[in-house]
Amino acid sequence: MTVSSLEQSVMNNESSPLVSLSSNGVKSPKAKRSSVRLVAAGAACFICIGLVVQGVLHHSAKKPVPITQQEPVVEQIYRPYCESYGRTTARIIQTSLTQPSQQWNPLPCYSTNPENGLFTRPKKAVVDEYQVPDAVLQVDFDTFAIENRSVKILGFGGAFTEAAALNYHSLSKVGRDTVMELFFGKSGLGYSIGRVHINSCDFSVKSYNFDNTDGDFELHDFDMNLTHDVQSGMVDMMQNAQHTYAKAWNNESIKMYASPWSPPPWMKAPTPDDPKDALHAENMTNSAKVCLRDGVGPDSKYAQVWALYFSKFITAYAKKGIPMWAITIQNEPEFAAPWEACAYKTNTERDFLANHLGPQLRKSHPDLKIFIFDHNKDHAPTWIRALLNSSAAEYVDGTAIHWYAGGMDRLLDGTVGAPNMHRVLSELDAAGHMEEHIILGSEACHCPYTGYAGGDIKVAWARAERYAHSILSDLAAGSNAWVEWNLILDAKGGPNHLGNLCDTTLLAVPDRALNSTEPQFQPFEKNTEKFGRVVGSESTPEELNALGFPAKFLNAGVVVQPMYYYMGHISRHVRPGSTAVKGLVDSGAGRTFRPPGQAFAGGGINDLARNGIELTVWPCEGSTRQVFKLNKHEQLEVSGHDWLGKPTKSCIGKSMDPSFKGLLLGICNRTMDKAGEYEVVPVANDTVDYVNIRIKNGPKRHKCLAIQELKNGGGAYGLRGGSQVVLGNCSDSSAQWTISHETGEISSLYFEEGEVCMTTGWPFLQMGAFLTPNGDTDRTMVILNEAAEGANYIIRNKQDIILTGVIPAHSIQTVILDN
Repeated sequence: MTVSSLEQSVMNNESSPLVSLSSNGVKSPKAKRSSVRLVAAGAACFICIGLVVQGVLHHSAKKPVPITQQEPVVEQIYRPYCESYGRTTARIIQTSLTQPSQQWNPLPCYSTNPENGLFTRPKKAVVDEYQVPDAVLQVDFDTFAIENRSVKILGFGGAFTEAAALNYHSLSKVGRDTVMELFFGKSGLGYSIGRVHINSCDFSVKSYNFDNTDGDFELHDFDMNLTHDVQSGMVDMMQNAQHTYAKAWNNESIKMYASPWSPPPWMKAPTPDDPKDALHAENMTNSAKVCLRDGVGPDSKYAQVWALYFSKFITAYAKKGIPMWAITIQNEPEFAAPWEACAYKTNTERDFLANHLGPQLRKSHPDLKIFIFDHNKDHAPTWIRALLNSSAAEYVDGTAIHWYAGGMDRLLDGTVGAPNMHRVLSELDAAGHMEEHIILGSEACHCPYTGYAGGDIKVAWARAERYAHSILSDLAAGSNAWVEWNLILDAKGGPNHLGNLCDTTLLAVPDRALNSTEPQFQPFEKNTEKFGRVVGSESTPEELNALGFPAKFLNAGVVVQPMYYYMGHISRHVRPGSTAVKGLVDSGAGRTFRPPGQAFAGGGINDLARNGIELTVWPCEGSTRQVFKLNKHEQLEVSGHDWLGKPTKSCIGKSMDPSFKGLLLGICNRTMDKAGEYEVVPVANDTVDYVNIRIKNGPKRHKCLAIQELKNGGGAYGLRGGSQVVLGNCSDSSAQWTISHETGEISSLYFEEGEVCMTTGWPFLQMGAFLTPNGDTDRTMVILNEAAEGANYIIRNKQDIILTGVIPAHSIQTVILDN
């Protein structure tokens, strides 16, 4: 086609440099990239007779603001506006770092079908009218992500901790009402699941329990009034949440589940912190290897009374109008934490459930669901295999799983374990529990500190993107719910009586409310000096609003962080009763972030070039997450930087991780002897220059990098969406690769469905597709772009193109599809 004179005038505007187009609309290989600064107010949208050009403008603030602003280098190019095809009409909602103050922003999407009654172009559009799309979002709304599963998506939620309740009640009535609507109302996240701790946890002011009488095996002294939880405001907060949710969502109830951190000390065996001659633990913190005082055998009176304690707690809460839907047996059973803890191994949790907890709860609360594990993804398959192939299986309704990586690198939280989630479903299938077993994502949060307090919008936005990635990944693998940790905390991420400060979607800042006389920190926050000053408190409401922390809520004493809006792109639209369907981001012509004729990778700097990241394969997108080099030590190296801009470098390891069953990135330092040393060996082939990538300092067998297919058929993404890279048989076709020395890509044609590239973690551009009978419409998609560049896309349902659009850099979109 010929570009119209009006369109050409926009393209030639010197203040908005655009890529050049050839006569058929395809990007010229010689198109130059334009480097511009991206800031809070720096987005403009030009609409000219249906033409939407999205760009960013250079902006200089009149005065410095304490919160640093995101300034990546991005591409400013001419992109098509959103169009729907055939009978499909669409609405798009967007939150983007290009316009951080415009959350859940509706975008125009025009129909090419005059019968739809929407604004249409004068003539029918074709997909590549302006340029070849960068990505193909291939979806099949007729095929469930996981077959033979009757349980649907149950929803999303957060925890009513003591810390959350104290912060909630630190607000005025206006602030409290605002929090309730933001979380549980129709205009908010629509959270449908809640968690509460049995006894205290680290996000309590101090340790407490409801019966501290040693030897009270009948629990006569159990506080059925739940005095602590009433006085701290926890019960009131839950009651208000139930009322708000029921009013907004047709009298439905929040599904509440309870998790213990520790029994009362008199039930616990002495911990390493206790005197050698102690009869029992002196505190609720820490744990012996076998937590309960006389074990978990059939005759254990302490295990029996602890099971009764669960029952009493559930009954007491029901009398307060807060019925429990489920319990988890123990929070993080593998961790004898410095805060409240009770350690189990697979066999001891199995025996406690089979001998005591299961029989007790089936007798006193027969409809209550029981979830095992409640810890990280690394060992989830092992626990499921152990407990579902035992006498305890009859009491198991589901498995609770946390998002943490474990260890001290908190930037790995939410990054690892996706292949293990597929193994979880495979274990369920093998044990005959596939159909109704619930997978509950039971806890997630970023630590330490909060985005608001740290004052770096890059970090706050990256944390939001990590939330969305983790949710989409888990749902694609068959998870039924995703629950964040504390619902609301203070500006620093507390209180926490062990100083374990963490982030969450909403923060209580009563001192920022209009006409407030409150101090910056409430008396319950004892960690006022930890991690330094609260940078967000030094910014004006106008400055914060421009950076994506809305002033209208700040005036009520509430900080709404970017994580909240990213969560809402999913929770508001993928309502309970939804089902994930097949869908994967693939490349169109060329690569998503590397146009034809361009050698260097796009997408921005790789923030997953980090020790501990899993090595996977995905459709090739031409990004820095798929660039490797063989360094002078014959190590396969990746480089990038972390969220704070610190340079990172990692190398592919020399052995497979025993928990994740694949290769991870690790330390390149040769003296540590952790990285593999590899050689490239040609494979005889008449048509393609295949190579083996053979390890020189690894095992004697299985010496070549190879693809290991995901279990569970790969869930929604299929086998091309995150299969692992392992050390395998050099003669197998899964070990045949092609290497581009020009681009740094290592690719494979192992899958009949198409090419894949070796990837650090996952690609920048991701998606989820869902049948949403209780949502706005029956079909919903979520598109996530973590790259520093925008991407054109087409959405194809099977073979039918139903929509073309664009997603800017660092953005999330919810696409609501109507027929």
